Amino acid sequence: MRAPYQVLILPFRRTQRGVEFAVFKRSGTSYWQFVSGGGEDDERPVEAAVREMQEEVGVNVKGRLVSLDAKTTIPVNVFKDSANWDDALLVIPEHAFASDIDDAELVLSSEHDELKWVTAEQANSLLKWDSNKTALWEVCQRLARGMDEQA
Repeated sequence: MRAPYQVLILPFRRTQRGVEFAVFKRSGTSYWQFVSGGGEDDERPVEAAVREMQEEVGVNVKGRLVSLDAKTTIPVNVFKDSANWDDALLVIPEHAFASDIDDAELVLSSEHDELKWVTAEQANSLLKWDSNKTALWEVCQRLARGMDEQA
């Protein structure tokens, strides 16, 4: 059963041109986002983030996640599994993470139609959700300060 929270993961890499972020076009939609998904059963958010990265892009990021301070909440009515949650629950938290995936090859799952490696500025103009944009801003600030804290 889906746990009542969401995870968001920002994959990035450092290149000679600078830092690039992987953004994904959600299947059957016109919008771009980072990797996201829900926890399962009694999974902790960091465990869900590792699993979602493996499922959605084929990369194992265990031990390579940085927990972000960026947090948001999402109305429960956008999730089909909300019928299994407590009726008093109105919004669920979204936990954000970042991962330097270096030169790992990303393999799209059926959840995405397309992948682009872009600069932070390009990502900001493509992304639909404000929570993705806020997490992106935080990652850029952390990178400028020497990001190294692991989840």
